[in-house]
Amino acid sequence: MIRVAVVDDEPMVCAHLHTILGSAEDIDVVAQAQDGAEAVEAVVRHRPDVVLMDLRMPGVDGLTAIERIMRLPDPPAVVALTTFDADTYVMRALRAGASGFLVKSTPPEDLIGLVRVAADGHTVLSPEAARRLVAASSDGKRRSEHARHRTAELTEREIDVLTCLGEGLSNADIAGRLHLSEATVKSYVSRMLVKLDCSNRTQAGLLAHEAGLVTH
Repeated sequence: MIRVAVVDDEPMVCAHLHTILGSAEDIDVVAQAQDGAEAVEAVVRHRPDVVLMDLRMPGVDGLTAIERIMRLPDPPAVVALTTFDADTYVMRALRAGASGFLVKSTPPEDLIGLVRVAADGHTVLSPEAARRLVAASSDGKRRSEHARHRTAELTEREIDVLTCLGEGLSNADIAGRLHLSEATVKSYVSRMLVKLDCSNRTQAGLLAHEAGLVTH
């Protein structure tokens, strides 16, 4: 079972998400919270695999909660919830360690599928969304230079793998494209995350976009 915590200051949104996710046989909503402080407590108490986190809440907001959760030992995958996908908070959430984001109007069947993707440790962020977020970033030029500097020490093969992460590919997809075993890809990804000081593959994928590695 995939254990999920839902965090939103609107009780109706929590109830809606609970109903949708509860309809899936392999998902169990183990906790609900209405602000960031409650969210951190819920993660500590219930040990969910995935947290759906509203970003804009009174009191302790979602960004602060994500930062606190990421400092916990073995943190869950956190997926940011937002009303519109150009929300400036989204980029900050991804940089804080969120593994992706969902718009609250996401269709129910897509929502269930994306929670499964997050639970598997993959990115919940389409290349198109990443491109829009990077383009909308107010400090784009500075971050682009910084990203190119960070990736300058990577080997050619590591650049290939990083580019694939920017395109949202799974380890199996990367293995197929680069003619490597999945175990080798996993090893490359793990090493790269340390090398680039990225907390997850979503941050690495964003870095690939900022460095200009993803061209389509």
